[in-house]
Amino acid sequence: MQPGRPTPRRKRYAWLQILTHAAAWMPLVVLGRDYATDHLTINPIQAAEQRTGFTALVLLMLSLACTPLFTLTRFAPFNNLRRPLGLYAFAYAALHLFLFVGIDYGFQLRLIWLDVSSKRYILVGLAAFLILLPLAVTSIHWIMVKMGKKWKRLHRLVYLAGGLAVLHFAWVVKGDITRLQGDIARPLLVGIILALLLVMRLPPIRKRLADWGRRNFARAPRKDSSQSRMGSKS
Repeated sequence: MQPGRPTPRRKRYAWLQILTHAAAWMPLVVLGRDYATDHLTINPIQAAEQRTGFTALVLLMLSLACTPLFTLTRFAPFNNLRRPLGLYAFAYAALHLFLFVGIDYGFQLRLIWLDVSSKRYILVGLAAFLILLPLAVTSIHWIMVKMGKKWKRLHRLVYLAGGLAVLHFAWVVKGDITRLQGDIARPLLVGIILALLLVMRLPPIRKRLADWGRRNFARAPRKDSSQSRMGSKS
């Protein structure tokens, strides 16, 4: 094999990466199309805020799912998708915040402060974003190397950000799980997914999942080509 020539596995991973990037951009493309064609409901700003916020939450869950999926399947490209999915989640969260602060409130900080102090969902959403901000900044490769073990400890906060984002989402859609009122299905589903992903990261559970993955998905070792040629001659 010529050096530098892509292997079939690299090609397959390249297509998976392209599909991931395309899928991550698609909600923004659809949002732009619907805005241009006046299909963003009677309140387009609110609709855009809701879409970008929900997209950020979905991408964050997908990013968190990459490590457990690798543990289960031993499919290495899952680990390589975790970072771009997380950065896309932050990008949509940043757009969500910009639409709220810049488009909805016109950067009127006094009005924003009044709402932050009176509406709990804004405070929780802002807290989630402020946690995601350093995680996105420290996703640059040289910063990861420089931080060493501290990087892993810092990035464990992503689960706290995820929990706050789910709570923010539940309050935005006016869901009340304790009284079973409002839109509780979607926040409850996302919350359950987040809880399962967190449980799967616990060392005893992760070890069992890894053992199961090795038993069921481990690749058989490839035979040396020279030995196979000798066998064919004999």
